[in-house]
Amino acid sequence: MAGQLIVSISGVSERTLADVASFRAQLHDRGVPASFLVAPRLKGGYRLDRDPGTVDWLAGRRADGDAIVLHGFDEAATKARKGEFATLPAHEANLRLMAADRTLEHLGLRTRLFAAPGWNVSPGAVTVLPRNGFRLLAGISGITDLIRDQTVRTRVLGIGEGFLAEPWWCRTLVLSAERTARRAGVVRVAVAARHLRRPGPRQAMLDAVDLALMHGCVPTVYQWRARPALSDAA
Repeated sequence: MAGQLIVSISGVSERTLADVASFRAQLHDRGVPASFLVAPRLKGGYRLDRDPGTVDWLAGRRADGDAIVLHGFDEAATKARKGEFATLPAHEANLRLMAADRTLEHLGLRTRLFAAPGWNVSPGAVTVLPRNGFRLLAGISGITDLIRDQTVRTRVLGIGEGFLAEPWWCRTLVLSAERTARRAGVVRVAVAARHLRRPGPRQAMLDAVDLALMHGCVPTVYQWRARPALSDAA
């Protein structure tokens, strides 16, 4: 049975869009789609609703088969080092989810997929995700179908956003991705967009992708399937 390969990119904005688009083109040349982890607000006062160029680009990528994954609401308002949704009680998580969902709906980027900033999510947030219509949770150590309450155990390997970006870690990421691919597991590699302008992290991501493909992993995106033969368009 073949393994799977999921590549995700976070922190897409007008400042990083050129690097992201270039990297996405390299993935496209390999036949690999991307999952874009999107938050309405980032550090530095950035707001997605004031960046129509990035919104249009993301919408175009989803039309071409990529995925949009909600990635928090307001990174700038978060002081916890583990991430915005890592320690939130259910009530506060619910408010942020509703606000983020409303924003993405207004922008035409609404999704039923969620990955918390830093990949850490509190029990309270997990409780309210399905109540807000979310069907899939991509966590640090697994991918959970929130409707069926089933989890596929697979750890994300990342550069930036809670992960290191040093040369030794980039090498570790590549080796770990290859080991998972050899076992026909789910290879999940993630990169923060700001690191794609650096040759080392960018090449490490491409090396991990190439090794996963060499070992027969099937490229895919984060998605929720209503039935075995029918995929949801989230």
